[in-house]
Amino acid sequence: MTLKTILLGACSVLAMAGLASAETLTIATVNNGDMIRMQKLTDDFKAKNPGIDLEWVTLEENVLRQKVTTDIATKGGQFDVLTIGTYEVPIWAKQGWLLPLDNLGADYDVNDLLPAIRSGLTGDDGKLYAAPFYGESSMVMYRKDLMEKAGLTMPDAPTWDFIADAARKMTDKANEVYGICLRGKAGWGENMAFLTATSNAFGARWFDENWKPQFDQPEWKNTLEFYVNLMKDAGPPGASSNGFNENLALFQTGKCGMWIDATVAASFVSNPKESTVADKVGYALAPDTGLGKRGNWLWAWNLAIPAGTKKADAAEKFISWATGKDYLKLVADKDGWANVPPGTRTSLYENPEYQKAAPFAKMTLDSINAADPKNPSVKPVPYVGVQFVAIPEFQGIGTAVGQQFSAALAGQVSVDQALKSAQQLTEREMMKAGYIK
Repeated sequence: MTLKTILLGACSVLAMAGLASAETLTIATVNNGDMIRMQKLTDDFKAKNPGIDLEWVTLEENVLRQKVTTDIATKGGQFDVLTIGTYEVPIWAKQGWLLPLDNLGADYDVNDLLPAIRSGLTGDDGKLYAAPFYGESSMVMYRKDLMEKAGLTMPDAPTWDFIADAARKMTDKANEVYGICLRGKAGWGENMAFLTATSNAFGARWFDENWKPQFDQPEWKNTLEFYVNLMKDAGPPGASSNGFNENLALFQTGKCGMWIDATVAASFVSNPKESTVADKVGYALAPDTGLGKRGNWLWAWNLAIPAGTKKADAAEKFISWATGKDYLKLVADKDGWANVPPGTRTSLYENPEYQKAAPFAKMTLDSINAADPKNPSVKPVPYVGVQFVAIPEFQGIGTAVGQQFSAALAGQVSVDQALKSAQQLTEREMMKAGYIK
């Protein structure tokens, strides 16, 4: 055997060893615009981390939650990086289902994360258990031209009565323009995120201080009746099937006068490449009813590492890349500052380039800072969470209640029937879980 043959053989063995050592991370994420953009930009990550390949599982919000929850609870080990919300992080960290993010790198700057967002991702041990990809509250996005045509001026801090009056005046069903688009699709993170946050402004709450469900109280009836009547008069047809993405599409194509939803949507509705009404959009705080609470929520989509992964180091490298300051610069270079993932870092809101490019920046930050997860409603509550209740049982209960309220919006059941069913099913589950007798 010649020296050349030996060398060639050695090289091929080394090459095969190199191939074998490449790790593939399986990442579960939601099909929202910012995540789709992240997938398109991952060549940058691969160039910096040549030994790591990425495989994406991109799902609609309700399906993602179901799959990820099942996988982590059964220790299925299907995913190495999870996209999860502010609701799951503290609960799953307490269960030991998530690994702490201890090695995000020297230049990651954890202290730059917005305190309101970071506090929801920190365990009882003070460690970070997920890194925010984007953070959000909710606010009013509206068509300035249609508001003017209706002879109205949107205040910075509107009431629900003003919004309802404006929605009805802006509606032109003959031309498929609807005064207001709101979530109707059933899901604890879909219609119930919106309705729970809205109910806070109406003085409602999920539970009293003794964990007794409150759907039989007048505040919830006022909330649901107001919503169903408003949507009947001024909402689009088929609203009970519309979640975040469906309403985004309606607003971008000029079919909504107002949309009250996640602040993260602002960069999409104001992007002339994606929105036909980009130059006509204004912003205001989520509405109130004069009781001292606004209907704005607090949320972040975060990247976390399940305890069952065997690729924790590679997973943490990916999370550091996707949620670090350099990623914001990468998006700005490719798509402009207005399109960087919002709501996670103080430095972004101090950046003059971002302030100039994103007319919605101040309203987003004000909305995030105004949310109060520890005191979400007018009356005292035993739970933490603005648009959710931070207990493990909420995922199932919230979705079941969401189905009742979606049915009321669709006209399949009355508001009274929906509330009665919500009260019964919530009482049953809370008894089963031992909260009430």
